[in-house]
Amino acid sequence: MGRVSEESARLLVVDDEPALREALRSSLEFEGYQVVTVADGQTALGELAREPYNAVLLDVMMPRLDGLTACRRLRQGGNHVPVLMLTARDAVGDRVSGLDAGADDYLVKPFELDELFARVRALLRRSALSTPASDAVLAYDGLRMDPASREVTRDGRRLDLTRTEYLLLELFLAHPRQVLTREQILSQVWGFDFEPSSNSLDVYVMYLRRKTEAGERPRLIHTVRGVGYVLRATP
Repeated sequence: MGRVSEESARLLVVDDEPALREALRSSLEFEGYQVVTVADGQTALGELAREPYNAVLLDVMMPRLDGLTACRRLRQGGNHVPVLMLTARDAVGDRVSGLDAGADDYLVKPFELDELFARVRALLRRSALSTPASDAVLAYDGLRMDPASREVTRDGRRLDLTRTEYLLLELFLAHPRQVLTREQILSQVWGFDFEPSSNSLDVYVMYLRRKTEAGERPRLIHTVRGVGYVLRATP
């Protein structure tokens, strides 16, 4: 693994297990990152209020304040720093709970360090790409995205999206009625560190559908079996 050579990113590691905290700190610093560690969600919120960070690695089960609650409060306070949830729970419902709380990605313990590094790199890439190159409004069939304000609406109703959800929907809106392969989507939104079989894409599509279809609105994001997804109006 190559080290970060210029302006290395600042990472906040939040976990109540001292041995794991130290192992993550040591490994991430070896990769070139600047790392600060804390033991609970309450301390993490205080640290994030004082200092800027490029990404947060946040354990779910912790004393004082658990990771889900900490992430939810972070988002409610207007802080959109990329968050990678770390947890031993691997059910789909648990992943959805993490995304519901505002997390950008989800990694199940135990994990390989190479996968952790890949997900951190992907988070940082998505963060760097989060500012649109153009302020032109993107719109399709009642779905509207304003890059200047980052406001997204469906038939006038505002949708609250995480950074990854926003980037994924932005890609669909930039290519309406065009079938996008899994490889294209993963490359554009997640970077090159994810295999086409990764279920991260499917989880985020499911979550976007839930938000864009609220109130019995017709589906816009359709599955093209064996290929990928397409944004198109339901006939």
